[in-house]
Amino acid sequence: MTVFLILMLVAAGAFGIWYRSRRRARADLFTAELSDHQRAIVAEQVPLTRKLPPDLRRKLEGKINAFVNQIDFIGCNGLKVTEEMRLSIAAQACLLVVNSDAWYDTLRTILIYPDAFKSRQAEHNGYVVTERETVRTGESWARGPVVLSWAHARQGAINDRDGHNVVFHEFAHQIDSLSGDTDGVPILDGNQNFADWERAFVTAYESHVQHVQAGRKTVFDAYGAEGPEEFFAVAVEAFFEKTAVLKRKEPAVYEQLAMLFRLEPLSWAEPDHRDP
Repeated sequence: MTVFLILMLVAAGAFGIWYRSRRRARADLFTAELSDHQRAIVAEQVPLTRKLPPDLRRKLEGKINAFVNQIDFIGCNGLKVTEEMRLSIAAQACLLVVNSDAWYDTLRTILIYPDAFKSRQAEHNGYVVTERETVRTGESWARGPVVLSWAHARQGAINDRDGHNVVFHEFAHQIDSLSGDTDGVPILDGNQNFADWERAFVTAYESHVQHVQAGRKTVFDAYGAEGPEEFFAVAVEAFFEKTAVLKRKEPAVYEQLAMLFRLEPLSWAEPDHRDP
């Protein structure tokens, strides 16, 4: 046996040990509890988490730990990232995947601005490409990063009944993009089929567009009329924050989202406001 082959075998063995150790460490994070201090921050910053039944609270804590370990939170325009910011954003993002097998595997970076930020976007019209600058509160790119306004991320979490949550919105795009395209059709759960999803969402989307064009409000944010991918994102916001109204007015959409996330938020108890 040559020296080269021996070295290759040693290297392969070392890599295998490192890889298994890393997988075990990651698995441990998914089952780790938050400290009392961290738990208090999450309860204060994201009151919706107080509604979760005990089994989902435990799952959420593990996923928050894994998320914070995986992601680099980078402050922009002089913003200093705090533990409150990391835990608030992580808790909101992880609520979407708290009971499903989906995970933000390719996401490594979240950029946080103090407030709304300017973004340049290219618009294509045939061979003509026009760049325009817009003011935004959040952006999501396939495979990352996610960009957030902290002022809006915090307010969206604190007010959990208005149907506006920029973190839910941008991370809905992240979930959507796991299918390979950000088109309003995420990877469906095993108990779903595409025909039922399409029937529910296409019908609701087309109706929503008509209402928005006529100046009428719906349970969905008007921005959902911009396209199927935006409609999916605002539907996720409504699912978590306007749960009862969504189920009453758009039961098919509620049912599909409940199956996708394996959640029934309508059954969650009201939060105990005496909690920290």
